[in-house]
Amino acid sequence: MDCEIRSMESNEWPLLEDFLYEAIFVPEGFEGEVPRSIIYNDPKCRAAFEDFGTLPDDRAVVATIEGKVAGACWVRTTDEYGHIDDETPSFSISLYKPYRGRGMGTAMMRSLLDELREVGYARASLSVQKENPALRLYKRLGFRIVGDGADETEWLMVVELAEGAWM
Repeated sequence: MDCEIRSMESNEWPLLEDFLYEAIFVPEGFEGEVPRSIIYNDPKCRAAFEDFGTLPDDRAVVATIEGKVAGACWVRTTDEYGHIDDETPSFSISLYKPYRGRGMGTAMMRSLLDELREVGYARASLSVQKENPALRLYKRLGFRIVGDGADETEWLMVVELAEGAWM
């Protein structure tokens, strides 16, 4: 299956709600189901997708397989998880479960990191649960831990986007 990485179209922006829910890290051994309402009730979660496309820094790419969206990667400068300041876009990324582990997340992040660098951003940020295996991906892409995120269970990470500073 060939994967295509492309800009997310405005009619696809509602998918960000699904992808944000899919991005919630569920630690091994957790029993039960994370309520979908968390993405609406938590203001930092809601800020990751609410009114997407209305802010000048809103950017998103998708991974498609045979024309179907399999994953999304997006940035905003709102007060969401991973936010460090109003000049630094923070990342959100997710793939539907059957498409994980195939390199699509790496490809989406590289695409968006390239775009951010090309338009002049100095850095980008994200937060990740300390137990999340995606931490390895973020480190491979040049993100470095700068401290705890919103609480002691997550890391706040930053990547410098100057020419040649990442990847």
